[in-house]
Amino acid sequence: MLTREEKIAQWLAEEHAARIRLAKPGTTSLADVSTLTPTEFFDGISSGELPCPPFGELVDFIPMEWSPGRFVFQGTPNARHYNPLGTVHGGYAATLLDSCMGCAIHTQLKKGQGYTTLDLRVSFVRAMGSHTGPVRAEGKVIHVGRSTALAEGRLYDVDDRLYATGTTTCMIFDMTQ
Repeated sequence: MLTREEKIAQWLAEEHAARIRLAKPGTTSLADVSTLTPTEFFDGISSGELPCPPFGELVDFIPMEWSPGRFVFQGTPNARHYNPLGTVHGGYAATLLDSCMGCAIHTQLKKGQGYTTLDLRVSFVRAMGSHTGPVRAEGKVIHVGRSTALAEGRLYDVDDRLYATGTTTCMIFDMTQ
């Protein structure tokens, strides 16, 4: 069994390897995204063939792994994410959860479909700080229908300590029109 320090080193090494593959931040047009399957889209970002979304650079988190119905982001909160009380702002957790849950839904869509968040609910369990180390936000699909989809997510550290949970409802739309 790995120690906490060894697990942190492992997560950071995995993150470093993923960052090396990413292209510079940028956007891909809806017209171009609509021609790709979700797997092609996310594999293109992961391999550096497509630009990495700029928001991930701003908040400093990256996609780590995905499979149909599941998506994981990783980031390391630090003092630049602090609120006036000296802990990580709740928006950091909400952003990671919104992203992992939305992307989990995206993995289940058909070519030409897009999504947007209709509802986001976050429950905070404990505060994060610079001492927290890397965290992962894991989203899992609950249901995908014709016009809406539901997902749940959890934000945890290397010790599997829970920091926040979330649920989302997303609207599914046709990107080809």
